[in-house]
Amino acid sequence: MTSAGFTLFDTAIGRCGIAWNGRGITAVQLPERSDERTRGRMTRRAPGAVEAVPPAPVAEVIEGLVRLLDTGRGDLSAVALDLDGLPAFDRDVYAVARTIPAGATLSYGTVAERAGAPGEAREVGQALGRNPFPLVVPCHRVVNSDGQLGGFSANGGTATKRALLAIEGAAVAPPTLF
Repeated sequence: MTSAGFTLFDTAIGRCGIAWNGRGITAVQLPERSDERTRGRMTRRAPGAVEAVPPAPVAEVIEGLVRLLDTGRGDLSAVALDLDGLPAFDRDVYAVARTIPAGATLSYGTVAERAGAPGEAREVGQALGRNPFPLVVPCHRVVNSDGQLGGFSANGGTATKRALLAIEGAAVAPPTLF
């Protein structure tokens, strides 16, 4: 990959963003209320990156993201990510999350156990809340042990999480009213 850049691209859920550098993808952004907000989020998440035409490897990742959001199918687990500067715990959590196939879910507790940190479900949720690579690191596929969605830090919150899981055909518990 080439120097640091970012671009916005159209998907079935709106305009997303992606940033990259010479080591891999540095950020993925789900749609905001406007292109300006999405672009602003990208410049904050990828300081120094300039809006550019993506190089071929990034274009392939974009195609995979578009396909996932259009069909609910796709495997992004081999996408090269730049994990420099991320805490080791977050890296471990992201590695586990990347093993969850489209249409499936794992609980925060199960992710904690698989990441070598049993009993740290809350910390898993915090790490996923910091996830700079949504969809590539499919944090939306991690739910509470009772099947409830839990949190989601992207624009739209749990409604967006529920929509992403619906696109993939994942079975999730209906929301609790009380």
